[in-house]
Amino acid sequence: MELHRVGDCVWEIPRHGGMRVPGRIYASEKLMGDLRDDPALTQVANVAHLPGIVGHSLAMPDIHWGYGFPIGGVAAVDAEEGAISPGGIGFDVNCGVRLLRTGLAADDLAPHLARLADALYQTIPAGVGSAGAIPRLTQAEEKKMLARGAAWAVANQFGRASDLEATEEGGCMRDADPDAVSDTALERGRSQVGTLGSGNHFLEVQRVDEIYDARAATALGLSAGQVAVMIHSGSRGLGYQVCDDALRTMGPAMARYGIAMPDRQLACVPLRSPEGRQYLAAMAAAANFAWTNRQVMSGLAERAFGAALGLGPAALRFALVYDVCHNIAKLEEHVVDGRPRRVCVHRKGATRAFGPGHPALPAHLRPLGQPVIIPGDMGRYSFLLLGTAGAMAETFGSTCHGAGRLMSRAQAKKMGRGLDLVAELAGRGVVVRAQSLRGVAEEMPWAYKDVADVVDVVDRAGIARRVARLRPLVVVKG
Repeated sequence: MELHRVGDCVWEIPRHGGMRVPGRIYASEKLMGDLRDDPALTQVANVAHLPGIVGHSLAMPDIHWGYGFPIGGVAAVDAEEGAISPGGIGFDVNCGVRLLRTGLAADDLAPHLARLADALYQTIPAGVGSAGAIPRLTQAEEKKMLARGAAWAVANQFGRASDLEATEEGGCMRDADPDAVSDTALERGRSQVGTLGSGNHFLEVQRVDEIYDARAATALGLSAGQVAVMIHSGSRGLGYQVCDDALRTMGPAMARYGIAMPDRQLACVPLRSPEGRQYLAAMAAAANFAWTNRQVMSGLAERAFGAALGLGPAALRFALVYDVCHNIAKLEEHVVDGRPRRVCVHRKGATRAFGPGHPALPAHLRPLGQPVIIPGDMGRYSFLLLGTAGAMAETFGSTCHGAGRLMSRAQAKKMGRGLDLVAELAGRGVVVRAQSLRGVAEEMPWAYKDVADVVDVVDRAGIARRVARLRPLVVVKG
């Protein structure tokens, strides 16, 4: 793959073959050293073939191979002439992260961590097929939830109305259509609201470990030594089925629209086609499921804290800092070639990072820019960043979403064979509760890039800026 360095930590794949735009990768020399022979770079070039794509096919420093798009991939297509590709969103629609602050001090919590870990593990179902956090919904009630998003959870006593202002899109995509979601997808999601699932999903109790921007941290209610809670999950089986349904429809439809792509995993159709509109409506409903899911888990986590510590809401002081989504496509306005243009931005394993003053941000966040939550691995640290004007100018208001894998799950399990992984993490001061030790091995620290290296790139590139670092105290996994 031909690569040219065009900035301190920006690399470009020149247009060749059927590429409509160049590819652009954000990475340090160190991270690029691991990427040069990675098939994810070929995927960056493949994405550049999308009909209607504008600017560049982009990849963030947490890039690794994914279905169709690389994970860490961003692409904007013209809203009138572009195509929508489920491979640019992913199977876990609106897999995302939320960060909650508390009124607790980490030093005071230390003697109670094991009891708290047990309470969280018992309260929030985790693992493959996990279900039963709340009573099974009727189909009619599930459709109401898909239309309302996180507001449905608040109305059912999970969290507070103020949480909605601290959630991307207010926790609801208004163009969602529950009737666009198949009966199979509805059935898969009906019992899974309020559940973590498996893979890289987690709930962590964290300590605010370091503050980089005191003014911004104070504005977001964070201080050193404070206890925070981070939740990473998505749309579970419902979102997976929405993607699967769309891929089965779009593959055969491409020929009718005269679309050819270099990779069948990049199946796509025009945004304005019946198939495109159907998928966008179903994807939005799945996104609303994911916001509801995380909102319900927030409420369950607060109840588990109260039960384990014998404290009420006034002492716990749970409040949402922000909730971001990763795997989604949205119609937005961005400046392209010097003029405003309506585009559909695919973010696959990438985070929206709107800069200060953006009208889509709620009033209390507009002076700061959008909070960006970057989880690392369960043995090291995570970061809170803010979006920037640089992201608006260069990456369609996008930045990284996590550490990015260095090795496959199978490789990680092989390396972890014979090790007491839970004890190793306990030696680092991290209490783990998990359904599967195999799942713990898949997500061990050595399986991931050091997220500090990833965050350093986006900070240096000016597409996000550091506010705080958080270290894990308790990890709950599937």
